[in-house]
Amino acid sequence: MRKFVLAGLAFVLTIGLAIASEVAFVKYDTDKKELTIKEDDKTATYKITDDTKVKRGEKDAKLENVLKYFGEKAKEGDKFEITVDKDKKTVTEIKLKGKK
Repeated sequence: MRKFVLAGLAFVLTIGLAIASEVAFVKYDTDKKELTIKEDDKTATYKITDDTKVKRGEKDAKLENVLKYFGEKAKEGDKFEITVDKDKKTVTEIKLKGKK
């Protein structure tokens, strides 16, 4: 019983650390690898690491291609989903809409 309770507690804490949500693009700093997003009325900046996973639709995508898109073509207000580690202020996953 104790293992079950501890496993449940660990699960709840993990969910609190990584939260996925739809956000709007604000800007991307290529030198610092920092992504600024807007969620509701709040703006936040998160670091993108080499461990950040990327998906376009249901398919895996290359991180460098998505970063190039953010740096050159993304417009303020573009919508996508991210999962962040709020403690480390890093993006763990980016989900873009698939191509039509």
